[in-house]
Order: sequence, then structure tokens, then C-alpha cells
Amino acid sequence: MFETAGADVAFLLARVVFGGVLAFMGLNHFQNGDEMAEYAAFKGIPAPTASVLFSGGLLVFGGLSILAGVLPTVGAGALAVFLLVSAVTMHDFWNAEGEDAQTEMTQFLKNVSLSAGALVFLALAGASWPLAANVGL
Repeated sequence: MFETAGADVAFLLARVVFGGVLAFMGLNHFQNGDEMAEYAAFKGIPAPTASVLFSGGLLVFGGLSILAGVLPTVGAGALAVFLLVSAVTMHDFWNAEGEDAQTEMTQFLKNVSLSAGALVFLALAGASWPLAANVGL
């Protein structure tokens, strides 16, 4: 699967960038939890503080899972579901107006595209990943 010259390095780079960005986003949930919980409450999310902390942990776990190649089926699957659900529940641009609608649409599209990336890693989770721990594949 990764026989093309440089494919192993390109796949590692993709894992580092994709997983690293998601793990960083998860850390942000802990660093800015109060503000994020207020926003979650505004959006009608139940138990907003717990939801923010749980989603932060999920993003950190999923990102590191893909980055290291440890339990990538679980990590990528959880990320794909979370990103799609949060796109619809948190970034409902169709209910916003003006500049808020544009901001929400951008965040919605970001989450949808990131979920597609997670689905690609999920599809490849059964293969042996080059330069990875390959635990749980």
C-alpha cells in the first residue's frame, strides 16, 4: 500500500499534522474551558462543562492515536463521529445571521472536512502503517 517512493514519509507527515492539530484543538478545550462551556451552554448543549472536557479528551486521544498509530480504528472513528456531530450541533450557520453566519459556516465546513480526513485514516486503519507503533491495527 505504501510502496511509492516517499509514501511512508508523506503518510507520517499527514499523521503528524492531522493528529497534532486535533490534539492541540483538544488541549484548547482545557485551556479555555470556561469560555467554551459558556458557548456550549448558549448552543443548548447539556452539561456544557462536562461536554467541553469530554470533547477535549476525545480530541487529544484521537489526535495522538492517529499520530502514533495506536488504536487508530478507535481514534479515527471517534474523531469522525465527534466532528460531524459537533459541526451540526455547535456550528448551525443556518440559524445565525450576518457575520456570525459566516463564522459558523467556516467552522462547520472545517469540522466536516476534518471528519473526512478522519474517515480516510479509519479506512486505512487495517493496514500496517509505516513509521508507526501499529498497536491495535
